[in-house]
Amino acid sequence: MKRDVSSRIALNITEPAELVFAIAASRHYSPASERISATVDGRSLEIEELLDAHGTRLHRVLAPVGAFAMEYAAALDEGDPAGGDDVERLVYLRQSRYAESDAMAPTAAAEFAGIEGATQLLAAVSSWVGTRLAYVPGSSLPTDGATRTLLARQGVCRDYAHLCIALLRGLGIPARMVAVYAPGLHPMDFHAVAEAWIDDAWRAVDATTLSPRSSLVRIATGRDAADTAFLTVVSGRADLVDVTVGATADVLPDDDLDRLVSIA
Repeated sequence: MKRDVSSRIALNITEPAELVFAIAASRHYSPASERISATVDGRSLEIEELLDAHGTRLHRVLAPVGAFAMEYAAALDEGDPAGGDDVERLVYLRQSRYAESDAMAPTAAAEFAGIEGATQLLAAVSSWVGTRLAYVPGSSLPTDGATRTLLARQGVCRDYAHLCIALLRGLGIPARMVAVYAPGLHPMDFHAVAEAWIDDAWRAVDATTLSPRSSLVRIATGRDAADTAFLTVVSGRADLVDVTVGATADVLPDDDLDRLVSIA
């Protein structure tokens, strides 16, 4: 499957700022073409690439005051599915800032009692979250975690992912968050899904069912939204002006929700 992805983030820099972006396709892909640029008032800025343990490509920019734009575009073929090890799986069994699996464990035990096997639990959790929550743009705060999402019964993609992650960890299944480009998503934006360790591989979980899982393009991977934000303002002052995201595929497949899917 061939995919074209792009993004543009516009900021107003009012104090010189150190910015870190996670908008590039992960190192698991070999792009047929790729470009990335950062400008202030039309002047090019230097970009430093940093690579984390999961293959997330972070880009750091030191930006002076002015109208800032970060732009990325790539044409991608299939990549190599992400692997895992014992230490990594242990890390993703622990509770985290937005996926409070310790608090959610009693709910998970009660709701999924009698379901045996990790594959069956994965399907049950995805279905349960997808039917219990309403997708309502603007309904959640950046500080909301899985517990608050469950109480509110509504949210956006990151909220669905956090609730899936917290429930899966509460059931003893390692789970984590992935920020992705998502062909077929409407309205188009950066998207967030969960991944669970099932049958010796990471499997994509998207309880929103808004985009075919096999078409997703991995950007960043981590415990929850704290590790996968598209922008981190390390210092200085930067106000978000606009975000534009594009993602298309030459073939947009159907998504069989009973099938285990791994993404690169």
